[in-house]
Amino acid sequence: MSTGTADAGPLADDAAPPARAGRRPLLVGLAVGAAMLLIVVLTAVSGHRSADDRAVVNVTGDGVQTIAVKLVDLDIVPGKITVPRGARVILDVTNDGEMPHDLAFPEGPATRMLDPGGRQRLDLGVVNASRTGWCTVPGHKQAGMTLTIQLAAEATASTGGDATIDPNATPEPGFRPYPADLAPAGPPVHHVTLGINDQTLSVAPGVTQRMWTFGGAVPGPTLHGRVGDTFVVTVINNTPMGHSIDFHASMVAPDRDMRTIGPGQRLVYRFTARHAGAWMYHCATAPMIQHIGNGMYGAVIIDPPDLAPVSTEYVLVQSELYLGPNAQTGDVTKMTCGTPDAVVFNGYYDQYRHRPLAARAGERVRIWVVDAGLTRSSAFHIVGTQFDTAYSDGAYLVRPDNPSRSAAQALALQPGQGGFVEFTLPEPGHYPFLSHLMVDANRGASGELTAQ
Repeated sequence: MSTGTADAGPLADDAAPPARAGRRPLLVGLAVGAAMLLIVVLTAVSGHRSADDRAVVNVTGDGVQTIAVKLVDLDIVPGKITVPRGARVILDVTNDGEMPHDLAFPEGPATRMLDPGGRQRLDLGVVNASRTGWCTVPGHKQAGMTLTIQLAAEATASTGGDATIDPNATPEPGFRPYPADLAPAGPPVHHVTLGINDQTLSVAPGVTQRMWTFGGAVPGPTLHGRVGDTFVVTVINNTPMGHSIDFHASMVAPDRDMRTIGPGQRLVYRFTARHAGAWMYHCATAPMIQHIGNGMYGAVIIDPPDLAPVSTEYVLVQSELYLGPNAQTGDVTKMTCGTPDAVVFNGYYDQYRHRPLAARAGERVRIWVVDAGLTRSSAFHIVGTQFDTAYSDGAYLVRPDNPSRSAAQALALQPGQGGFVEFTLPEPGHYPFLSHLMVDANRGASGELTAQ
């Protein structure tokens, strides 16, 4: 796949690494992408593996010890090496995976970024204390790519420090909620530029996270069109790692338009909206669970041909927060275990309780809902009214003219699905909305409509 440093014989300890301009994009074919997704899914089912669960090499001799280490997607084999105090440890590191990896120890040394098949020798020197190294590609450490060098009879320590949400706190002065209004569909050809940027964003009162974003916000910008419209989306990667984009509203070959682009690169993604719906878009680069979980998602709204005008129209994207320490990226272990700290609408905890959405009593309102996951379904409900129209994943469930005069009380969505509801608010007042999975409503999936 690449030139790398896959030499047949031993490498000289002082061999100079070849020059490179930066990390290569993680260009992974369809088969590899499927394999990587399977790895992530298996991790999510079984829970994050500690180094103790993986292969262990015990070294008993003194002097210089050379140990073979393999980097594989998303693992390091062995995961633990025990050595006697005072041994000099040399690691013969080979990348046996399908994407670039490295191995770095926080106090040094570190390999260069090794292409598949690449190899480098890493001299740790004389070891007098336990040490842990990992792959520095974002998300790979949390997904299991760690290696512990442990002295016999000595244990390593772990640290915490994840941010926590105070449900009684209020947003900082000047807080502005994410705009939920749906902009008009506009002309039939949509030219859109989406910059991929790392941004430190407020996600709850007093809590910030380092988010990976489309367009500098979470969720990314909502695209709005009609059946038959053409979207020409220029994606620019302004970050130091590879990213991609997958529009569920498109029908294109994934290995072309959904390919990973590296730092500083751009991609033009062109598609025609052939079908109506509330569609998700997201980053599809492995580990996908982290890229989506860290904020890389948004909505595409394609109106059904017979959609009637309404007085007020909003878009809510439900997603989950897996908090790491303040101002740092989310906790991938929580993501793979499906244990969110919060479930939110449009990226911020309870924001529409603090800043309610507005409507007029007696006039029709339409709310589009997209469930971006990672793991939580949604049961969108509004207290004090009923839905005379419900549309889910491309089909009407209820319409105002149905002969049974029925209505809906909740819109049920799984991750990756979307739809809309229409209703009127019968009189002025305050109408809470929420996901009726009450555990999620209690951890942020709630808001309020204020009717005048």
